[in-house]
Amino acid sequence: MTPTDVVIIGGGIAGLSAAYQLQQQHVSFVVLEAGARPGGVILSEEIDGYTIDAGPDALLVQKPDGVKLCEELGLGSELVPTMLPRMAYVQRGGRLHPLPADSVLGIPTRLGPFLATPLFSWMGKLRMAGETIVPPRRDDTDESIGAFMTRRFGAEATTYLAEPLLAGIHAGDVGRLSVRSLFPRFVETERTRGSLLRAFRSRPRGPVSSDGAFRSLPGGLSQMVRALSAALQRDAVRLSARVKGVFVSNGPAPFITETETGLRLTSRAVIFATPAYATGALVRELDSELARLCGEIPYASTATVALAFHRAAVGHPLNGSGLVVPRVENTGLLAASWLSSKWPHRAPPDRVLLRTFVGGARDPRALERSDAELVRLSLAALTPLLAITGVPLLTRVYRWERTSAQYEVGHAARIAAIERTLARRPGLFITGSGFRGVGIPDCVADGRATARQVAHYLGTEHA
Repeated sequence: MTPTDVVIIGGGIAGLSAAYQLQQQHVSFVVLEAGARPGGVILSEEIDGYTIDAGPDALLVQKPDGVKLCEELGLGSELVPTMLPRMAYVQRGGRLHPLPADSVLGIPTRLGPFLATPLFSWMGKLRMAGETIVPPRRDDTDESIGAFMTRRFGAEATTYLAEPLLAGIHAGDVGRLSVRSLFPRFVETERTRGSLLRAFRSRPRGPVSSDGAFRSLPGGLSQMVRALSAALQRDAVRLSARVKGVFVSNGPAPFITETETGLRLTSRAVIFATPAYATGALVRELDSELARLCGEIPYASTATVALAFHRAAVGHPLNGSGLVVPRVENTGLLAASWLSSKWPHRAPPDRVLLRTFVGGARDPRALERSDAELVRLSLAALTPLLAITGVPLLTRVYRWERTSAQYEVGHAARIAAIERTLARRPGLFITGSGFRGVGIPDCVADGRATARQVAHYLGTEHA
């Protein structure tokens, strides 16, 4: 058996970030990744001059841990902002309407653009404006995004903003996702300020950044994964190493981790950086209560479809980053992004690269369709919106089965219960998108924070 201080199960961005932090703190580790490549849902491909992000394509600057890690890896100078104009659209009545300027996740902060937009009816606008007189909720129990937005802004805001935009980011059901877990800023603002509109409109207006809220890399976000993997010690990441089980040892190291290929590792601690349901299966023999709690976290499946065209074949100017589609539009799409308008150098000259998103809680059986069917669905939805007249030059379908963790109402309470259970199991640690944050910056932050906890537990934490 091979000894090490820590075994990290899962080589997605959270697991790799934990490994990077352990290495900085001089703690030995091995990462076991079931797949043939590291990075999890981060996957970028270079095909015929196109750079395609099959999964996430951006780092949110407001949450700095992703950008900070890139800087530590020597990629800081390569980070690029989204191209101008920085605008997105919402589909309504078969037409695209820009989100009002200076909105915060769709919530308007300026009166002029809000009054001018045709996205909402006048009755809807009046109801949204009335948010300033809606009394704050005093009940401290969790609430869905849909219930929160309808209570404060009305049903139309939920239909055309919260459902496609706030819930759509997570491929979830607006009536089930937890506003406290996913948008705690909204809950805290209501509690402390009473009105979100008043709070957002009165926030200090410093110099507006010319670089926008997002960053990416010229080679897509897989460039970040490659740099992170290269920064780790040689042979620290074992690919195609699916874990069969984790067992308690009677030897000097308390844990034995065994892979399906027969590799056996002893360690003083184990970090599970796998999806919650996979973590639940792996810890079943160690702690049935922990397994149950992890297994209760639901997941949704999605697919992304990349489509490339001659520029002349798309009539829309593609001025912006893309669009979100409310459920009531019934097109089969969750959203679409215009990658060649969003990021520089993603397509050859005189070509455009588009990407659609399907599935999620809205269409849980989407992945039962063939690749050809998903391409046809995407074309049928985009053609009238973007005035497409030509056939795709390239199509690619990427399937993401059970990769979108759903932070439903009660998620925070479940995580608190998981933390209490872990406290009774010294040496076991959990990170990843199923638990404390779904975005790349959140996963980087949580992976590194978990590694620091492990180092402290092992008594080897360095200043």
